[in-house]
Amino acid sequence: MSLLHSLLTKLGIRKVDSERNPIRVFLLDDDKRRHKWFAERFKGDFIDMAHNVRQAQQLLGENSYDAIFLDHDLHPEHYNSVDRDDERTGYAIASWLAANPDLQRASTILVHTRNADGAMRMVEEMRRSGRSAEYVPFPLLAERIRHYWKR
Repeated sequence: MSLLHSLLTKLGIRKVDSERNPIRVFLLDDDKRRHKWFAERFKGDFIDMAHNVRQAQQLLGENSYDAIFLDHDLHPEHYNSVDRDDERTGYAIASWLAANPDLQRASTILVHTRNADGAMRMVEEMRRSGRSAEYVPFPLLAERIRHYWKR
């Protein structure tokens, strides 16, 4: 009987119901439209959102997260700044996490910015400290979320 169920499942005739437990998600992004976008994708989960580095450090220092999403460019004035990675960017959080290896050790960390250069610097900083981090360009993020955290 299990061979039949397996075959029907592979053919898409039989659906397997596998509801996952809620997860705890952290988002660092200054764009309120993205806050809404993430809230829709993680409906039923616990999500904390930060707009700036200070808020992010507070939440990351006080809570434990299954998934962490980091943006690089956090404030409009940063786009014209000569400093690529300053205290107003997600790079500050990447550096802070790298310097605090006991925080968020088991979290899946995804950098979702459209700024590929900034994202790679963030990922490299965290990987140098032994963390697992990945860059996923924002346009590809919905698919990655569906792959990692199926509902």
